[in-house]
Amino acid sequence: MRAKRYLSLALCAWMALAGGAVAQEATTTEDPGLSDVLTDLLNGGKGGGAATPGPDRRVPFGREEMQLSFAPLVKDTAAAVVNVYASKQVKVRSPFEGDPFFEQFFGRSGPRNRSSLGSGVLVDPSGIVVTNNHVVQDADQVKVALSDGREFTSKVLLKDETLDLAVLKIDSDKPFPTIAIGDSDALQVGDLVLAIGNPFGVGQTTTSGIVSALARTHIGVSDSGFFIQTDAAINPGNSGGALINMGGQLVGINTAIFSRSGGSIGIGFAIPSNMVRAFTEAAKGGAEFFERPFIGASFEPVTPQIAESLGMDHPAGALISSVDANGPAARAGLKPGDVVLAFNGAAIEHMEGLDYRLATQPVGGKATLSVLTKGEEKSVEVALERAPEGTSSNEVLLRGRSPFAGAKVAELSPRLAQRLRVATDTKGVAIVGIDGGSPAAGFGFQPGDIVREVNGETVDTAAKLKQLAEEDTRWWRFTVERDGRIMRQMLRY
Repeated sequence: MRAKRYLSLALCAWMALAGGAVAQEATTTEDPGLSDVLTDLLNGGKGGGAATPGPDRRVPFGREEMQLSFAPLVKDTAAAVVNVYASKQVKVRSPFEGDPFFEQFFGRSGPRNRSSLGSGVLVDPSGIVVTNNHVVQDADQVKVALSDGREFTSKVLLKDETLDLAVLKIDSDKPFPTIAIGDSDALQVGDLVLAIGNPFGVGQTTTSGIVSALARTHIGVSDSGFFIQTDAAINPGNSGGALINMGGQLVGINTAIFSRSGGSIGIGFAIPSNMVRAFTEAAKGGAEFFERPFIGASFEPVTPQIAESLGMDHPAGALISSVDANGPAARAGLKPGDVVLAFNGAAIEHMEGLDYRLATQPVGGKATLSVLTKGEEKSVEVALERAPEGTSSNEVLLRGRSPFAGAKVAELSPRLAQRLRVATDTKGVAIVGIDGGSPAAGFGFQPGDIVREVNGETVDTAAKLKQLAEEDTRWWRFTVERDGRIMRQMLRY
């Protein structure tokens, strides 16, 4: 009798997976214990026939549920994911160049094209494409190819190395297919996502996965410290492609992978769509560089020791290290030693999180900060202003017989510091441009370098640096700061 009952049970389970309607009929047979046993089996085989508490999980019922697919979602979005081809002419020097004997056999070296391949996402029907900066960086020509075979030469509207984002523009008489930009703050760990791009140049590819983590920092691909981590397979060529949610909205721009072999091992990173939206709006508005709101305060991480001294349960937030006396933070009553715990209601877990939240806000608005001050938490409203230009930001072209000849310099202001991608509270004289073929270019100076000292004298103004650079001497000793590193050089020129 027991064998007969379980034979009926097995048949019933098979019919449930095959038809649904037949299964419903089978579970209403005259055998009073059959439905209880089937329920027990579908709930993990535990005794008692009662469903275990927890999420509503079950095996698929019916053929329709077993045939669920991402295909309709891909069909609606894939046309807006494009291929991005960037090329740059570089001169390759032959080891035989300058030797008349070998040149007659091997010839002179000439320029060659260096190309890179990536992906991009159409986010506006007028032809606005978002991709990664590293895909188009230093390119002489950037082409965009759509999935229908059309190709367009694009114009770079805006790019930012620190965010690793770039916005391109292509033109056509007809509107382009697009993907709507979603709210990346609505993502939760475990949400299903799709990654669409062109890995290894094999053609458009879609992979699926989940959101593995949020707000990842220090992954080494850019200065931005707020990434979505996913296990959807991302490979070289996927850079700039779309990470979409189950609503068909763009929630991230695929940027990097963690890999020792060059292929996907299930650890990929994407720039959140809220940052993409802010960057795209700046590009559409004609911005020369991506401008972050200025509040006139500097921050540092909250270490376990600092958290303990402030009576905090665990390290979190961003510690205010200095405040500009004339800035918005000072006017709001913020002081060094205060800890920012939340920004417009979003918890700040680390200093990079605050930088991200600030960068996604428009200049001219206001933000509400939750701040821990003197052991008490309070709410503070801070104005988000444009970084001040300063009083001595005029550019000066250096001349004379010095290693600095051909460099354009200016005294740092918060606004200039933003443009050069250095901390807004940095002081000194910065190189803002280099004339091609000049001595400064030959010696390797770069825009963003901060000149600290020349021939034993401190450089504090552009006029001072101009005076020192025009001195008649062949020996040069100088100190330059680059990316937070101090470099000292001595040479005869």
